[in-house]
Amino acid sequence: MEEVDVEPSTTLIPGAGFYQKHLGFEWGPGDLIVYETNYKLQGPRSAGSPSVHIVRRDEDICSPILRKLFSESHLIFVGLQKIKEDVFVSISKNYRSVIRACMEELQQNAGKRSHDTHPVSILLAIELIWNLCEVLFIDAAPAGSLLLQLLDWVRLHKSDVDAKAREVLQSDSPAQHQSYWDVISLVLQGRTDEARQVLSKQASLRAESSSVFKRMDGLLQTMPIFNPTGTQTLTEFEVKWRHWHEECDRCLQDNTFASNRHLETICKILVGDEDTLLEQKELLSTWYHFLVTRLLFTHPTIKPPDLHYYAQSSMNMFLGPRASPEPLDIILLSAFEFDLHQVIKDCSIALNNWWFVAHLTDLLDHCKLLQSHNLHFGSNLREFLVLEYASGLFTHHSLWQLAVDYFDHCPEFGRVYLELQIERVPLDTERKAIKVLRICEDRQMSEQVRSICKIMAKRALRNNRLGSALSWTIRAKDAAFATLISERFLQDYSNKGSFTDLDLLDNLGPAMLLSDSLTFLGKYREFHRLYGEKRFSEAARLLLSLMTAKIAPRSLWMTLLTDALPLLEQKEVKTDNSCFTVTQLPQ
Repeated sequence: MEEVDVEPSTTLIPGAGFYQKHLGFEWGPGDLIVYETNYKLQGPRSAGSPSVHIVRRDEDICSPILRKLFSESHLIFVGLQKIKEDVFVSISKNYRSVIRACMEELQQNAGKRSHDTHPVSILLAIELIWNLCEVLFIDAAPAGSLLLQLLDWVRLHKSDVDAKAREVLQSDSPAQHQSYWDVISLVLQGRTDEARQVLSKQASLRAESSSVFKRMDGLLQTMPIFNPTGTQTLTEFEVKWRHWHEECDRCLQDNTFASNRHLETICKILVGDEDTLLEQKELLSTWYHFLVTRLLFTHPTIKPPDLHYYAQSSMNMFLGPRASPEPLDIILLSAFEFDLHQVIKDCSIALNNWWFVAHLTDLLDHCKLLQSHNLHFGSNLREFLVLEYASGLFTHHSLWQLAVDYFDHCPEFGRVYLELQIERVPLDTERKAIKVLRICEDRQMSEQVRSICKIMAKRALRNNRLGSALSWTIRAKDAAFATLISERFLQDYSNKGSFTDLDLLDNLGPAMLLSDSLTFLGKYREFHRLYGEKRFSEAARLLLSLMTAKIAPRSLWMTLLTDALPLLEQKEVKTDNSCFTVTQLPQ
């Protein structure tokens, strides 16, 4: 990605610089650690004490509701990687439904805890940007359909209009309600049928002005709306719309609504009078709502390439010369200019985590909408953002499992990142270690498999859990450690006179060949089992082979001879010439 073309904001760190030394820093997946170095710094002395400071932390990952967003979007992401059909609009809507569900849940909680309003505003902005990108890039609506989708976009994100209309209509006297003339909001969104319903309440009360209300009702009723699925061509629609627009203009010129200033205002809106539209700033609330309303009543067949001109001029007109656009305004303007890379860049700077840019970029990449945009260190834009997002997930105690799938779908650097991150997962429990191990085994990450098994084996050995230690050592295929644990087993046997973890020792199978000591342990346990089952001839032959194979520890030689004595008394062994005919211990 390109360098930020604005000066970065200054973050003051209280207490840093007490000893007038240079600060060092280290980026982590979720935060930035700043610390004092041994290098002297010239400058004024500041108050405080030297320490390590966490400057920025991604707190979203700690929110239970936002964790739902991460979990559910992970399923959509994985499904998208397997899809070959062109169903990207449906995938985009799935992402937005997850965002909206989390946003609504956060809004409910925000009423109880005021500090939760920030995540809500972030999600509102994310859903607003995503929805616009869906309209402009993924669905790529043509002229005619484009304005209809932009109207739906505005209506979805300006939902207070519905609440006000319901409040007015459900009141005892709608025409006398203080918010009655906010019916203009419905007109601004092109919702003419609902506006007519509200206006009818006033018309029924004022018989003397019923004719002007009826005239306005006629204009609203006949307002042409393009139907993409109908038989009418775009040219036919334009002709019909122009006739209707001229009729509205004649009513204005004839002072048809001069007796009622509210109806006159509505008529001025219908003809697209910009000064009148700008007077409705409070009802419009945003420049992009103003843009869509302006297009609705002046240029309903706007073509995508012309959108950027109207967007820029609408923002300038609405905000005025003194107001500066917010980051959200800049992002939306870049979208209207069809500058995808700028949208992604600005979102990466403005938003507080990588979730949005990673998933949106991945979807746009599947739509073949991102040009080849390789970064200086080799990865493309899509992979870079997915890797950054997945690396952040690895800092969480449970979400790290989701990150594995993201790394799997980064063909260039995904495996390298996974190998580095998987070693940092704290192996708090044996269950968690098994999860990590299975991930590594499934991906043939042999070095990580050995490392995990060694760590767990040493931990089990420290806790004197010999069976668990041996099991982990066998999985690690560590011959030296297997020898050490086998000797501990035999030492334990010498002290107690019996073996522990019989299920493991009885089922070692080929794993006992890992080391001579483990082979002896497994065979010696087998000897005890045969002896216990009174299969004395087999037990004698096995004991003899252990004596002559030179793998028995010197400390157990006398024990083996002692084990042989009871066998010499057995008739079965005495008549078996192959047992104990000549026994010579190793020198």
